[in-house]
Amino acid sequence: MGSRETALQVLTACRVHGAWADAALKAQLRRDHLSGAESALCSRIVYGVMQNRLLLDYYLNFYCSQKLDHLQHPLPDILRIGAYQILFLDKVPDSAAVNESVNLAKASRRGQAAGLVNAVLRKIAQNKQQLPPLPDQDMEKRLSIAYSHPKWLIKRLLRILGPEETEAFLQSNNTIAPLTVQVNLLKTDTMSLSEELQNCKVTVHPHRWVPDCLELSGTGDLTALPAFQSGKFMVQDGGARLVSLAADLHPGQSVLDVCAAPGGKSFSAAIAMEDKGEILACDLHQNKLSRIQEGARRLGLHSIQTQTADGRLFREEWESHFDRVFVDVPCSGIGIIRKKPDVRYKRMDDLFALPVIQAAILENAARYVRPGGLLIYSTCTVLPEENQQITDTFLLDHTDFVKKAFSLPSPVEEVAGELALWPQVHDTDGFYICCMQRQS
Repeated sequence: MGSRETALQVLTACRVHGAWADAALKAQLRRDHLSGAESALCSRIVYGVMQNRLLLDYYLNFYCSQKLDHLQHPLPDILRIGAYQILFLDKVPDSAAVNESVNLAKASRRGQAAGLVNAVLRKIAQNKQQLPPLPDQDMEKRLSIAYSHPKWLIKRLLRILGPEETEAFLQSNNTIAPLTVQVNLLKTDTMSLSEELQNCKVTVHPHRWVPDCLELSGTGDLTALPAFQSGKFMVQDGGARLVSLAADLHPGQSVLDVCAAPGGKSFSAAIAMEDKGEILACDLHQNKLSRIQEGARRLGLHSIQTQTADGRLFREEWESHFDRVFVDVPCSGIGIIRKKPDVRYKRMDDLFALPVIQAAILENAARYVRPGGLLIYSTCTVLPEENQQITDTFLLDHTDFVKKAFSLPSPVEEVAGELALWPQVHDTDGFYICCMQRQS
């Protein structure tokens, strides 16, 4: 099976069955035994269609005699795959994009629609230098179509950031996110790991400002790298890596990671504590805890224990026990759209329940912090209703907690208790950290 056929399978899994693009893509690439250039083209098509779906639909609807929503599955995705290649992939000839899409239509038992696919995509190719203009009277609508983000999110962002920064954020979301890893300082150092990876033909750049983080490209199968197998690094975005810096960790402390999966913050904490102390990583699902255990073994970390737990349910034996409590709550994921492009297509209604869950987990987890200890709340979203509004309400209701200032490297430096990170500004995921201290 070729790259386009596999891409169609992935897009079908996402649109029809609600699968997440990253997980569906990995699984389908494995099933179809794609690697190298074919795998790279398939991945680019899947993410490209996801990142530009509203824009592609705008142009396709202009040239198609029927609305895309009225076409039988999988014709809309076949047209999107073809249009994306024509409009965004310079190395794919237009004729190849058209012909391969026609073949997809025939292979999917929609042979009678092959003529429609051929006609529409040829019109796109013929007019790609003079495509219909986007609506310019309505800024929300223009930004929504141009960057393929829902209008409700555009409205929220414009209120938070203003027009210029909103467009920069949207543009950033449609770029390829760098693969960021954190160095396991218990096994190597940043310079040595960089040299080892470069010897394996991996392109390595130090993160612009987050310490002990590298941005990698050209890794191929990351898990096959000797440095990965020997536990010299872990995949961890720069924003998430900052949690352990904000927590001011030291050897011998006790740490509770309430919503720990996939384990990056627990691993980062163990490294900061020189693997000396007590780290309890919790999650609702045992299969996720198994992956944390596997990661700890690979990294050579012995201070991490795992336990199944619901972050909303009180555990009396943990009351006032921990020096540091990490509360990385389930969130909308609006800060990681460039990694999970399909986040943008989730219904707004699906997000309404999240602040209630987030507040409940924070409320419960606060009881586990010993007097003088720190409570660190974090999310990978940029929406105030999941971030500042949660922590501000918590602090109003719990006068025994106060925001605790912390220091980070330049350009951030001194932080007065909470920090919002933006990809277009900080070269990290969209991320929020709030550090609170329980008064003695």
